[in-house]
Amino acid sequence: MRENLQSDFRAAAPAVDFCSLRFVEESSEYLAVRQDVPEPPQLSVDRGAMVTVIDQGGLGYAATSDLSKSGIAEAIGRAKHYAELTRGRSVVDYSKIAMPKPQGEYRSPVGRDTSKVSRREKFDLLGAEAKKCRIDDRIVDWDASLWTTKVRQAYYTADGGAVEQSFDMLVPNLSATAHANGESQTRTHGGRYNGFCRQGGMEILEAFGLEGAGRAVAEGALELLAAPNCPTGKMDVLLMPDQMMLQIHESIGHPLELDRILGDERNFAGTSFVTLDMFGTYQYGSELLNVTYDPTRPEQYASYGWDDDGTKAERQFVIRKGRLERPLGGAISQARAGGIAGVANTRACSWNRPPIDRMANLNVEAGDSSLEQLIASIENGVLMRTNVSWSIDDSRNKFQFGCEWGRVIRNGKLAEVVKNPNYRGVSATFWRSLSGVGDASTFQVMGTPFCGKGEPSQVVRVGHAAPACRFSNIDVFGGAS
Repeated sequence: MRENLQSDFRAAAPAVDFCSLRFVEESSEYLAVRQDVPEPPQLSVDRGAMVTVIDQGGLGYAATSDLSKSGIAEAIGRAKHYAELTRGRSVVDYSKIAMPKPQGEYRSPVGRDTSKVSRREKFDLLGAEAKKCRIDDRIVDWDASLWTTKVRQAYYTADGGAVEQSFDMLVPNLSATAHANGESQTRTHGGRYNGFCRQGGMEILEAFGLEGAGRAVAEGALELLAAPNCPTGKMDVLLMPDQMMLQIHESIGHPLELDRILGDERNFAGTSFVTLDMFGTYQYGSELLNVTYDPTRPEQYASYGWDDDGTKAERQFVIRKGRLERPLGGAISQARAGGIAGVANTRACSWNRPPIDRMANLNVEAGDSSLEQLIASIENGVLMRTNVSWSIDDSRNKFQFGCEWGRVIRNGKLAEVVKNPNYRGVSATFWRSLSGVGDASTFQVMGTPFCGKGEPSQVVRVGHAAPACRFSNIDVFGGAS
């Protein structure tokens, strides 16, 4: 971290109930090869700090990119002034919230450091695999990309708290589009919205399966081009992890964010069908549904040791055996909600935004059924992979999702591939239709770099891991419907 930052902050910290400084430095590199042509590298570096002051019930924030002694002192003065202005005017007495004094360090597990690999070598890896997409004249577009990010973060409190965290993240992607007779179909490896994203180094490319992915996505796009539309009707749906990711995100993650339940997002992104009195009693899903908030899984995209308010991150069940147990809410939201137990998930997208309640790693725990057993249990249904579209209402309840690739299941056996598979439902009842949960062999770690929320807007990284899951009697439809 910047030399003397901690000492400069503590020297300037005023005599208030609480004062903290959160420093963030983020550097990223985005490389892409499209139709065998390397695109210009996209490089960025961003650094700064956010000061928080709580005093006599008021709360104030101030951000600065001036990390000199005078710059830190000026930000502290502004934050103290804002705390004075909010004193007695807030929905909660912030001075009654016991803010932690954390100590420790967190680092992403890194095998082969991305910064030790030349840009030329990365471009060569992408280009070599992307060329393998060119298996047919009907392949009209193809690309491969690699997005690497390094984040250094520190959190200091005036009363002695000190946490330093270092995150290394890698997001690969590869896709191919086929076109014929006025129709186009795209198949991706990792999803169109960078669903395969993890913490670590270049070793993630092996887990991603980069080698051989070029030909596979091209064959998949051609297969979809020739496939019939997904059938329409009530049937079972078998969702694979790269679609479960989106299902978890939209119909569990956002509805359970505590600040949304308290009404903070109503003006921008809506509310939630979940209410405070549901926790501890509401049957959110079938007894097969177990969901954990788990920022301790080292390779997952949104793992960390402490949230941006300094609360220690611990694995917690938010839904157990279908029963709703706790919301996704940090220390301040928990106090606003009357002391309801939450999780360590107040996070900010950058140094110039205050932390708010965000899902981090939100995972459906594995069950005990193999993929073969799940398929064999379905008389009439569709297996669906890879999200391509989504829509959900502003209370995160009624939804409609579409996938890239489907395959009919008939009498317990896989049948023909189908294109444009879609399904719809209602969050409050959909998860109760969960009738089969895959075992560890079906489990996959996924995520998204693009979860938006808040005013001013914040886009953060989120992790979702899940097994394959069967849902019974779901409304399914194809592209011709």
